[in-house]
Amino acid sequence: MKTFLSIGAGPGMGFATAERFAREGFQLILAARNAAKTEQLAEKLKSKGYRAEVRTVDSSNPESVAKLVAEVEKQHGSIDVLHYNAAAMRKATLAEQPRETFNGDLAANIGGALVAAQAVAPKMEERKSGAILLTGGGFALAPSPDYLSLSIGKAGIRALALGLFEPFREKGIHVATVTVAAFVSPDSKEAASAAEYFWRLYSQPRDAWTAEATYSPANV
Repeated sequence: MKTFLSIGAGPGMGFATAERFAREGFQLILAARNAAKTEQLAEKLKSKGYRAEVRTVDSSNPESVAKLVAEVEKQHGSIDVLHYNAAAMRKATLAEQPRETFNGDLAANIGGALVAAQAVAPKMEERKSGAILLTGGGFALAPSPDYLSLSIGKAGIRALALGLFEPFREKGIHVATVTVAAFVSPDSKEAASAAEYFWRLYSQPRDAWTAEATYSPANV
């Protein structure tokens, strides 16, 4: 059974994407900072007959992210799909952003994704297969002055996906991002649609891999 690891598994896009892959036979590892809330998501999935486990991770802490990946690989042997969905959803302009929080926001928004990719890459390279899927955002294309640290983070996610795409493709690893140009709430049509975009990217034939898909309700 293939393994799907979600870092930053929340009730919206994270849950919907995990469920989409579970429908295709994946076992799920849901990881986030709040164990109780993540356990609720796992129980919801298990009630539908899916296999789901819970881990705790601080996506802004590189050691926590690397440790999570190592533990999952030790238990399950491989991670077939990594979905990095963590983000600090801070609403703050430049003047409003507390100085002491900015680096922490970036650590969660982009630093954790970089560390996660570093951590899963070696075993994916050995197998010459795997996918690293990153949740991007429309703020990468049109930065918001009201969500400045998130905009910078999503720009970083997009740069990471585009920068790793070609060298990782040569190693059999598909790195891709869905640039989500919409606000996504739990159990919404937007969440399900964004999840479908992730599945489509994963399902692409190797000779037709792309690095980015843009989801907007206007495109559906």
